[in-house]
Amino acid sequence: MKHIISVLVENESGVLSRVAGLFSARGFNIESLTVAPVDDGKQSRITLVTIGNDQIVEQITKQLNKLIPVIRVANLNERAHVERELMLVKVAAEQENRAEVLRIADIFRSRVIDATTSSFIIEVTGNSRKLDACYNLLQPLGVVEMVRTGKVAMSRGEKGLEKR
Repeated sequence: MKHIISVLVENESGVLSRVAGLFSARGFNIESLTVAPVDDGKQSRITLVTIGNDQIVEQITKQLNKLIPVIRVANLNERAHVERELMLVKVAAEQENRAEVLRIADIFRSRVIDATTSSFIIEVTGNSRKLDACYNLLQPLGVVEMVRTGKVAMSRGEKGLEKR
């Protein structure tokens, strides 16, 4: 089962390496990983996706909580949450398929962020299923390259991932 784990940490060098090391030392793969400073820049939020059973993820969560720079850890699968991902897709857009590429972009409420006479770069945001579906429709039209951010997520409601 996929688990989305959100980790609030002190924004200092080496923290990401220590968090990732905890996973690699136990033989677990991190499927996606996003990190960015929050609020005043003194803290960062790490959002990672991993696959494992509930007991393994609970063990990892407990071990993450023991790391000194970690402020708070939450397994977002245990609560209602919102998740999003960003994908940039460069599509070869020759005259005969330009209209079709734009139609698909419109269907997925995505934006064309760059256009040349021979290609478009399309920005798509949403859940993984939406991004996969858009990519699958664009693929036969000539995808040149694609990049995805990985998931970012946050729990719903008035409470956030704050200090204990």
